[in-house]
Amino acid sequence: MQSSLISKIEKARIYAEELERFQVLSLRCDVRGDSTTHTAELGPDGWDCDCHFFQDAKTCSHTMALERVLDRMLPERYRPAFPSGK
Repeated sequence: MQSSLISKIEKARIYAEELERFQVLSLRCDVRGDSTTHTAELGPDGWDCDCHFFQDAKTCSHTMALERVLDRMLPERYRPAFPSGK
């Protein structure tokens, strides 16, 4: 049992270092802004956020921040138009 768990921990470490293994397909996240917290979501139809700006522009600082944080783990169509250049 012990060696089995150790091998799983090592495999998890390797996976975590290889972000290309992951693709986030759906996500719901609270993003704390300067004045309030907003809920941003990624679903089958793309991004959504409960802030007022997103309702008009279909993008906002909350979803753009999540795009940068998730970067390579997002399907290509949901990645930021202007990569962060990390």
